[in-house]
Amino acid sequence: MQPQRTKVDFTGQHIFVGLDIGQRAWKTAILTAELEHKTFTQPPRVEVLVNYVYRTFPGAQVHCVYEAGFSGFWIHDALRQHGIDCIVVNPADVPTTNKEHVLKTDRVDARKLARQLRNGELTPIYVPPRNALEVRSVVRMRWSFVKKQTRCKNQIKALLSFYGIALPKEIQTQHWSRRFLAWVENIALLDPNGKHALLALVSELYHLRDIIAQLTKQIRQIAQDEPYQPLVAYLVSIPGISILAAMILLTELVDIHRFQNPDRLASYCGLTPGEHSSGDTELITGLTPRRNPLLRAVLVECAWVAVRRDPVLLAAFSTLSKRMLKQKAIIRIARKLLNRVRYVLKHQQPYQIQQGS
Repeated sequence: MQPQRTKVDFTGQHIFVGLDIGQRAWKTAILTAELEHKTFTQPPRVEVLVNYVYRTFPGAQVHCVYEAGFSGFWIHDALRQHGIDCIVVNPADVPTTNKEHVLKTDRVDARKLARQLRNGELTPIYVPPRNALEVRSVVRMRWSFVKKQTRCKNQIKALLSFYGIALPKEIQTQHWSRRFLAWVENIALLDPNGKHALLALVSELYHLRDIIAQLTKQIRQIAQDEPYQPLVAYLVSIPGISILAAMILLTELVDIHRFQNPDRLASYCGLTPGEHSSGDTELITGLTPRRNPLLRAVLVECAWVAVRRDPVLLAAFSTLSKRMLKQKAIIRIARKLLNRVRYVLKHQQPYQIQQGS
């Protein structure tokens, strides 16, 4: 007579999984409420982890965590679809001991994440829906190509300066117009190889312009469709905000209601000062390095436009400029502009320009 097998049941128990994500393999650390179960290497596939934890801990409630990085959020979405509670954390916010910092391995990182998940020491970041992420990728890609275009222009100017070629007076104010580029293409250099280098840069600039035009057209099309069309209309009612700027704000913020107050929103955008305090010493530094770089850049750009179009912001900017540099004053204006953005999105209504101060 064979002995009767006891069926294992982990109903009501919690299992904690820390993942260190790599391109070729994942380090997986699994902890129960009392002890460490196992740390192992697995193929980079969600189903491998799901099958293991459900086979080993039937009925248990599984919690998982990994650091945000190159892998994006598809692992988070896949694990949640399989019933696993998963969070994603900012690597900079994970508490690390000196020993873990000195002896840093994938195995150590996975165990650290699992242990801190069990202890409740981790704060998850916001994970946008997949469709919002894909729209965001189009907007970010355009921004990336605009920076590449600026770099290419600087390379052309640097090459002209290197050979001592001055711009004719009649086109000095027409940089990057068709006439200017035609003049660049017709520049005669002593050696054909120098001309090839110059034309290669001009060809790259034309190519970048075409890509930016295509992406801009696509973003404007997205702005005319749901759910962005009404939100874009609210945002462009604010002086200084264009359709492209509105799409950057919407795709980066995603949900304005996830920010509990204006200070949280300003901190996310990087429009708050840093601080280093110890004992009786309090030191306020410049803008915090923790930020969404795209949001801060576009808000500052919009602020420069807004002070020329909005009398209230112009008056505020003039007052601020009397006691600080204009570069610092415009940050204050960007903060005011952000408050307007928050208002119209939360109340779902256009902004009304105020004529008084």
